[in-house]
Amino acid sequence: MTAVEQATSPAGAGLQPRQLIVTLYGLYARERGGWLSVAAVVRLMADLGVDEPAVRSSVSRLKRRGWLAARREADVAGYALTDPAREVLADGDARIFARRRAEPSDGWLLVVFSVPESERERRHRLRAELTRLGFGTVAPGVWIAPGHLAEEAAEVLRRRGLAGYVELFTRACVPGGSVRASVARWWDLDALHDRYAGFLDRHAGADAGSGWPDPARAFPDYVRLLTDWRALPYADPGLPLDLLPADWNGARAADLFARLRERLAGPAAEHARALIEG
Repeated sequence: MTAVEQATSPAGAGLQPRQLIVTLYGLYARERGGWLSVAAVVRLMADLGVDEPAVRSSVSRLKRRGWLAARREADVAGYALTDPAREVLADGDARIFARRRAEPSDGWLLVVFSVPESERERRHRLRAELTRLGFGTVAPGVWIAPGHLAEEAAEVLRRRGLAGYVELFTRACVPGGSVRASVARWWDLDALHDRYAGFLDRHAGADAGSGWPDPARAFPDYVRLLTDWRALPYADPGLPLDLLPADWNGARAADLFARLRERLAGPAAEHARALIEG
């Protein structure tokens, strides 16, 4: 996994300042050319309960990892998204906000790869990329995902310089035994179920109320919601519901995220703009 992508992988309840900064840049910097002043980032993060020293330390770390680049505008100090960071955010938009559930008619995508022992670092990177894309493991060197991810997977592997190590195959079905039983072996569904349960517990309280929320309250709620959510659509490739356990909670978590996004995004953006403009 590259440094830029590591910056986009929140752990869940213990959200780190750098993860919140990534969310802020994804939400509010791109409409401003990808740049925010240092002062604006400090103000935004203060409303998320993060003090200035922690902000400056996290920004410096993101700069070292290739996520942000220092830039002055009108003699004001700030940081801008790098091109690789913009690329990762654009990929994330499609996966996070426009994710679709696979249908049985989508079939399956198989990835078969072989990386020489002398290039172990590339093997590690390839496995990390496939994990990040939501692939399950069939056997060493054989990974699988729903067929609707074929275009995204091929493009990501090409951009990462890993396409030459893999063969991609699409199949209408997979041979041998029950597909439902196989899915439970290829993916750790219990762990994913627990992650969704944690998300539901943490954000159910923000689902109360009606009407236009207070922008000052909506802003931290929405930034934390999105930071907490954004790794889940990668861990879960959107498997067909009929292959998942009957008590699967991923759909409920996705519905909660969609409801809260619709309710909170507008007032949160209003508050963020006021903070950015000082």
